[in-house]
Amino acid sequence: MGRWICCLCSRVADLLMLLLVLALSCKPSTAATPSPSAPHVKPSYSFGRTFLGLDKCNACIGTSICKKFFKEEIRFDTWLSSHLKLPPSYLLSYSGNYTDDAKSWRLVDITRLTSKYQHDRADKRICTSLLKTKTCSLERALRRTHRFQKWLRAKRLTPDLVQGLSSPLLRCPSQRLLDRIVRRYAEVPDAGSIYMDHLTDRDKLRLLYTLSVNSHPILLQIFPNVEGWPFPRYLGSCGRLVVSASTRPLRDFYGAAPEVAADLALQLLAVLRSMGTNDLNYFFYFTHVDAGTFGVFSNGHLFIRDASTLGIIDKEEGSQPIDGQQEYKDIFSCLTVDCPSAFVPCNSIRETHSLVMVCQELLPKLLKGKFQQPMQEKIDGFLEHCTGGLDDDQGVNEAVAKLTELLKPLRSCDSRFAYRYPDCKYSDKY
Repeated sequence: MGRWICCLCSRVADLLMLLLVLALSCKPSTAATPSPSAPHVKPSYSFGRTFLGLDKCNACIGTSICKKFFKEEIRFDTWLSSHLKLPPSYLLSYSGNYTDDAKSWRLVDITRLTSKYQHDRADKRICTSLLKTKTCSLERALRRTHRFQKWLRAKRLTPDLVQGLSSPLLRCPSQRLLDRIVRRYAEVPDAGSIYMDHLTDRDKLRLLYTLSVNSHPILLQIFPNVEGWPFPRYLGSCGRLVVSASTRPLRDFYGAAPEVAADLALQLLAVLRSMGTNDLNYFFYFTHVDAGTFGVFSNGHLFIRDASTLGIIDKEEGSQPIDGQQEYKDIFSCLTVDCPSAFVPCNSIRETHSLVMVCQELLPKLLKGKFQQPMQEKIDGFLEHCTGGLDDDQGVNEAVAKLTELLKPLRSCDSRFAYRYPDCKYSDKY
């Protein structure tokens, strides 16, 4: 009996050993083994710091919106192609798409303050005039200037700190306007203070650089769209690129239907009136207008698309004259343009200055040959009176008032004018 039990135990041990050997020698088929999923390779939108202008910071506009570029939440239209190529860097503006949730996208304008050629020429001018070299650290060169050293010591932005800069915004500066610039400068955390304590040295250089090159983004920040000012919304800056809400330039509407042309002309005249008379007592005037100065949103609403040629006179506080402003010039006065000649005296700007410009340059192209006689003849006549009223403010205002009355019945009320539809159905104003 004991021998039988020992034999049984031996067979069981042999069987267990055989199963163990089979288990170790049996390899599952590689065909049957699911391979690990390959990681999804996301297309890469290669920027390059040079394209954005980040390689020139802090001689740049800002960095508030750079994250959206690198997270692909701002895309150029050309990125929608399979090649994902960036557009040419020499262009002044680009059409783009912007998202906050990666689901809904809206059109934006991505612009340079001036052409890349002018930027490059200005950069060389800084190096050759300040450090006597062809290339240099722009920030180090600009920080050594007398003007920026004054900015570093200043607690408050005062007229003497901006004297001689070429921007029309700063030709007739008031302390109230300069305080508004500091208080609403959007490239830094909002401190709500008129003092520059919350600005770092880097912030001060960026603000000074922007004001020296082109004050367009500053105007969008200090007179925001959400408060009713006729500017597109400022979304932010990255390097030397500015992102704002998209508008189509007025030139695209020169061939529009008569009722569209009449509507845009009326909006244009209304914008100019509001810029001359507003609750804050600032008088805005243009030093130049062209077909790209004004733009139209997709809802038909007209806005100032390019604010770079806007000057401001403070009717409440007045401008503060600075001794020697006509003669004071430095590298910041001539960054991207030739050093300006004599400034136009602030007290020589007439209230109808911009109206005459628009009557000369824009309204004839928008309204020419659009209406039947005798209506077209009357419109042309009032435009001629407006254009010829260089020394007759009353005559210009009367011509514009009569032109407005002529155009009001010529516009229509339908869904093409979403900014005022369907309100126009129930309002005598339209």
